[in-house]
Amino acid sequence: MAALLAVPGAAGAGPRGATSGDRTAERGSPLQGPALSIDVGKVGRRISPLIYGVNFGSAQLVQSLGATVSRWGGNATSRYNWKNGFTNTGSDYFFENVRFTPTADAFIDARTGVGAETVITLPMLGWVSKDSPAKHPFACGFKVSKYGSQQRTDPFDHDCGNGVRPNGHKVQGNDPHDTSIAATPQFDSGWIEHLVAKHHSAANGGVRFYELDNEPALWNSTHRDVHPKPLTYDELASRSITTAAAVKAADPNALVLGPSDWGWCAYFYSAADPGGCGNGPDRRSHGNVAIVPWYLGKMKAYQQAHGKRLLDYLDLHFYPQANGVSLSPAGSAATQALRLRQTRTLWDPKYTDESWTDDLGLGPVMLIPRMRNWVAQNLPGTKLAITEYNWGGTESLNGALAEADVLGIFGREGVGLATMWEPPAADDPAAFAFRIYRDYDTNGGGFGDVSVKAASADQGKLAVYAARRSTDDALTVVVINKSGQDLRSQVSLAGLSPAGPAAVYTYSNGDLDKIVHAADQSVTDSGFTRTFPASSITLLEIPS
Repeated sequence: MAALLAVPGAAGAGPRGATSGDRTAERGSPLQGPALSIDVGKVGRRISPLIYGVNFGSAQLVQSLGATVSRWGGNATSRYNWKNGFTNTGSDYFFENVRFTPTADAFIDARTGVGAETVITLPMLGWVSKDSPAKHPFACGFKVSKYGSQQRTDPFDHDCGNGVRPNGHKVQGNDPHDTSIAATPQFDSGWIEHLVAKHHSAANGGVRFYELDNEPALWNSTHRDVHPKPLTYDELASRSITTAAAVKAADPNALVLGPSDWGWCAYFYSAADPGGCGNGPDRRSHGNVAIVPWYLGKMKAYQQAHGKRLLDYLDLHFYPQANGVSLSPAGSAATQALRLRQTRTLWDPKYTDESWTDDLGLGPVMLIPRMRNWVAQNLPGTKLAITEYNWGGTESLNGALAEADVLGIFGREGVGLATMWEPPAADDPAAFAFRIYRDYDTNGGGFGDVSVKAASADQGKLAVYAARRSTDDALTVVVINKSGQDLRSQVSLAGLSPAGPAAVYTYSNGDLDKIVHAADQSVTDSGFTRTFPASSITLLEIPS
């Protein structure tokens, strides 16, 4: 785990991002940092506790991070058969039927007593895995013995191919029944009825959140053995409506998330448009409206016609697309600096994405404001969810800074639920980004739940987030120093009369194994001045 990683702007990189010199005195005098301002009187959005979530977090990891929700999702869940416990690996691994571990029931059971909500992904593409041997030879979608030689085969079973012929052409006309059985919305209804019987209803501590499959725009790639045709606008709406209606019929208090698609192209075009990422006949035949707002409009039309809301959360997946950032080690100093800039894709209308997405001419990403606008225009009252995201570098301090920034943005911008894909291990630096918000003092101390206005003169150097805590009215402030220099800044405060000094907690190169409880910071009605260590996360708890 102790990779040699560089911290932007810091010399002498060591394990896990440590630098050669952890004290201000050893680095010289701090530089003048950007001014920070907090106005407690300007109340922002309520911060949902469900933004601190993970995907497939074990009970131990959920407890360690203070995670509030754990998602059972991803490619393999699209073909999960709750009756036999099998799924299909799809293009991820030779289209093989294997037992899914953990099963959904085991996953839900493991969450009992740890205080985290569960998101369960429902199959919606029309096929789930049939019974199969529990070990090789598995049932698989493109058997060499049936469909001929292929470019690659499973090294453990040379009869299971990748569905691509030696000449590069894909195998066509295979039989979906080789691996799968047809599954209607009633299949999902039966599963939800089973979950209610075993784990209680959503209103009584059972599963509250159901996701409408996983990344449907990629079905013709990931699951092309059973869904070779590209998903269209109409198919997405039809399958989503019938599946969501089945959820609401089986458990009326359950909440539905969708369309849960993979990223930038799938927000605007269907898989049936050119390359799934260009203006084509499917989009043009639907009023030339981007597929996500069109989808919301179809859900609104159903709601108006039937008097019942089907979609509770607009759910999208988002991975920063700049090279070397998402799902990657920390990388070079340049890559680490890029990772910290890429958090601006979540909110900043002035940020031009440093990736291929800018070439499409669709404007700045500003993901969360874009989602809010689509909801306001097409299905008001729908909450926002991002059930897959990852900024990379979780093994490094750089990744911790990025994740702390992301969680702060989620809270400030009003995301309702978020779950990190490939979350950090409990002892990774990025795990401490969660703890800063969830348990900075190892005694349950958490970031506030009512956002207040906080601004930085240079968010690229010092990012700042602030919130009041309803339980005791304390003001909590998170400051992230993204630079490799100690920065001394004036923090102005309005609308609060401090009842005493601020408790201070810092995560930095000084000790990568814990959040350090530093000396208290004196605070006046007008604010304070403080030095924020290079590449650090600081939380201040100010009593009021």
